[in-house]
Amino acid sequence: MSDLKVLEQALPVAPLKIAALEGCRELGQKVNDYIVSFRRDTSVETLDSPLYSNYQLDNYLIECRCPRFGSGEAKGMLKETVRGKDLFVMVDVCNYSLTYSVNGHENHMSPDDHYQDLKRIISAANGKAHRVNVLMPFLYESRQHKRTRRESLDCAMALEELVDMGVSNILTFDAHDPRVQNAIPLIGFDNFNPPYQFMKALLRAEPALRIDKEHLMIVSPDEGAMHRAVYFSNVLGVEMGMFYKRRDYSTIVNGKNPIVAHEFLGSDVRGKDLIVVDDMISSGESMLDVARQLKERGAARVFVCATFGLFTNGMQIFDDYYEKGYIDRLITTNLTYLPPETLSRPYFAAADMSKFIALIIDSMNHDISIKAVLDPTQRIHALLERHRKELAAEHI
Repeated sequence: MSDLKVLEQALPVAPLKIAALEGCRELGQKVNDYIVSFRRDTSVETLDSPLYSNYQLDNYLIECRCPRFGSGEAKGMLKETVRGKDLFVMVDVCNYSLTYSVNGHENHMSPDDHYQDLKRIISAANGKAHRVNVLMPFLYESRQHKRTRRESLDCAMALEELVDMGVSNILTFDAHDPRVQNAIPLIGFDNFNPPYQFMKALLRAEPALRIDKEHLMIVSPDEGAMHRAVYFSNVLGVEMGMFYKRRDYSTIVNGKNPIVAHEFLGSDVRGKDLIVVDDMISSGESMLDVARQLKERGAARVFVCATFGLFTNGMQIFDDYYEKGYIDRLITTNLTYLPPETLSRPYFAAADMSKFIALIIDSMNHDISIKAVLDPTQRIHALLERHRKELAAEHI
C-alpha cells in the first residue's frame, strides 16, 4: 500500500500548521507545496466532516518573525493563531547567511542565534497549540554530545530545554550520535537518514554508474561512519572498506586532537568507483584527504556523499581537488543552507529532501507509523531495479 493511501485511511491529529523560521523559508516552502499536492490528490470521501476541518488548504505555512532591537535583542512573533493546531516548527541552525545589527555592527547569525529564535517562536505559541513539533535537520550542538573531562553537554541540555517548553516531538537527520536522545527518553525523537535520496541524486548525475561488486565499493572515512557504510554496502550488494584516523592526543588544535594520518582497511580499490559516505563535511580537509588516498590507490572515480555540507572554509579546496582529479562528484542534501556558489560547481549535486520531509510531517499529523519512512531499503531496491533495466535497454 502506498504512503498516500495509508494517510487517506487515518484522521489528522489536529489541523496542520508549519512555522518555517527565516533561515529555513525556502525548504519550508517546498515542503508546504508537497503537502498541498498530497492532500489535493486525496480521495477521502468525508472531507466535509468536522474531523477534516482545514484539511485541504492552499498553504499550511504561517508567518513567523523574530525582529531585533538595535541592541541585538529579539522577540518572536506569530501572525496568526495556532490554537488547537498541530504545529511543526522548522529551523536551520547552520544558516550563517542571515545577519542582524548590534549597536550598528553587523553580525552573522550563529547556531546559538537560530536556537534562541526557535525558542522565541515556541514561546510565541503561548502553549495554545494542540501539539508542538520541532524539525531541526542539523541537530543543534550535536557535535558536543558527550563529555570528556570538564566539558559541557550542550546537545543534551538543549533537548531537555525544548521538552520543558512543551515540545512533543523532535525530528532530525543523521544525528552525530543519536544516543543523545537518552537525555529525553519519554519524548518523541526521530532520527532520519537520506540513503535513498543520495542514490537518487547520484544516479541522476551518473546515469552510467554500474552497481555491482566488480565496479563499485562503499568506503567509510572513519570509524564513526561505519554504520552508514555497512548499510549502503548491504543494500547495494557491494563490498566496503574503511579508514581510521591516527590522532595526536598530546595536543589540541581548534578544540580537537589533530589527525596525523588516515589508515585504510579493506580490499583492493584499484579500478573501482567508490562512494564515500559521512554525516557532514565541515572544512572538508579530512574527507578530501581520504579521497586523495583512494585515488592514489588506483580508484577509478570517487563520489563523496554527506548529509550536511557546511563548507566552513569555503569551496576553493574542493575546486582544487576536483581539478586534480581526486574527487569526481560531491553530493550533499539541501537540509542546511547552501550558498549559490556551491550550487554552481560542475561536480556538485544536491539531494532534495523536501518531499521526504513533507511525507514525514504528513504522516505524523495523521499519527500513523513512520516505519516505512525510516526504512528506505525497498525504495532503494526499486530504484536500483529501474537503473539496471535502463542500463540493459541502452546496451540492446
